[in-house]
Amino acid sequence: MKHINIILIIFGFTIITSCSEDFLDKQPLDTINTENYPRTAEELVTVVNGAYQPLQWPKLYNLRMWTSDIMAGNSIVGAGGGTDGIETQNMSNFTTQPDNAGVLDLWRGPWPGILMSNIVLETAPTLDIDTAIKNRSMGEAHFLRAHYYFILARYFGDVPLVTTPLSSDDDLFPVRNPVKEIYDLIIDDLESAAQLLPKKSSYGQQDLGRASKGAAYGLLAKVHLTLGNYQEALNMATEVESLGYDLNDNYADNFDINNENSKESIFEIQFASDGGYSFWDNENQASWASPFMGPRGANFVGGGFGWNQPTQEFMDQYEEGDSRKEVTTLYEGCPDFDGKDYQSEYSYTGYNVRKFLVPLSLIPSYDNSPLNFPVLRFSDVLLMKAEALNELGQTLQAENYLNRIRNRAGLDDIQPGLSQINFREAVLKERRLELAFEGQRWFDLIRVNNGQYGLDFLHSIGKSNASQKHLLFPVPQIEIDRNPKLTQNPGY
Repeated sequence: MKHINIILIIFGFTIITSCSEDFLDKQPLDTINTENYPRTAEELVTVVNGAYQPLQWPKLYNLRMWTSDIMAGNSIVGAGGGTDGIETQNMSNFTTQPDNAGVLDLWRGPWPGILMSNIVLETAPTLDIDTAIKNRSMGEAHFLRAHYYFILARYFGDVPLVTTPLSSDDDLFPVRNPVKEIYDLIIDDLESAAQLLPKKSSYGQQDLGRASKGAAYGLLAKVHLTLGNYQEALNMATEVESLGYDLNDNYADNFDINNENSKESIFEIQFASDGGYSFWDNENQASWASPFMGPRGANFVGGGFGWNQPTQEFMDQYEEGDSRKEVTTLYEGCPDFDGKDYQSEYSYTGYNVRKFLVPLSLIPSYDNSPLNFPVLRFSDVLLMKAEALNELGQTLQAENYLNRIRNRAGLDDIQPGLSQINFREAVLKERRLELAFEGQRWFDLIRVNNGQYGLDFLHSIGKSNASQKHLLFPVPQIEIDRNPKLTQNPGY
């Protein structure tokens, strides 16, 4: 599923749709009506494919989601200095204002995918098509809508709840629904997806990368963990275990361009060469991770813009012998990269991210990196299970799941008999290192102890101005100006 048919979706809630396919190229183009809807299995699959596409955009996993590790204190923007990445600098310095361009990206990024998911869920039940395709398509739409709303809920809290395609006859200025209602929909969607979707193992090569039963259960485990529903999180993680996933033998296998959608992969964003689309446009199919994170001036990768430079504090978290260090980061004295030695002057901090880099010997240009980006790996699920067991008072049973991750990294078992508090710290540290720069750390910071865990950590590394209000982003001012029914988050 590396190449996804392109469907453009525009303008927040007053949305139009267009596509090279005839069934989405009909007038009028300023509203959605039944003439725009799919009528065949092939057309339905094309709309489903369009629902995946916003995940690939810079507004989400091609930039903004992984830059949350900068905000979480794992790294600094780096880049070219000065005002390069100023919106991300402000986010990471907790000086974000409602006019921040990165915040606007994250607010707008999910809505096109929600629209396409809503079209599928409204249309598919009425179609006389193959039942397997119908059920899979509906399952994918439930999963994707939940995924997009999970992003919005964690960044913004209350957001509009839109479950049907909006037309000119609808209220195009929706209010923000309480975040509990958003989570109710997310859980319902994922439970439906888990029933409708096939196992990953049933997909042929051309469909590998689509949402599967394991992806639905895995994301549901993360939702319940976020909400503090530890028994439900444990149950969902156990469901994922039963589906045949396993750890790759080597941590590096998760970031190997020749090992995508591996046995450890539960869901990852599918990238490919850009296919002739501009690298700087949403329609681009190539990954930004390698050119953006590549060391500046090193000639290691195409591009090499120098973003996302690990901090010394982060590097100090690695234990002696942790094999993830040399896979995840570049540092002076590390194994060479494609025959080239790393020098600390390539970075403001002396470090760069390595795990997403594709060397020039494989991809000689900056705009054609096809390396997928991980959203959910089996190691994440094992760590979620360890955390849930510990929170349920079953710390001894949790040790095995934590140790599986540590042992794969070449580390000894965790000290046995830790208290619940100390084990919680151990799991969160392991999550930080195992999932580094995959856009997970910020969400761990803000969910534990209602975000106080995150504030305490941020204050400990010198981000003293981080406060309770920063656990959510401001609603973009331009959206409030366009929709007077939208309210602002407290403190902005």
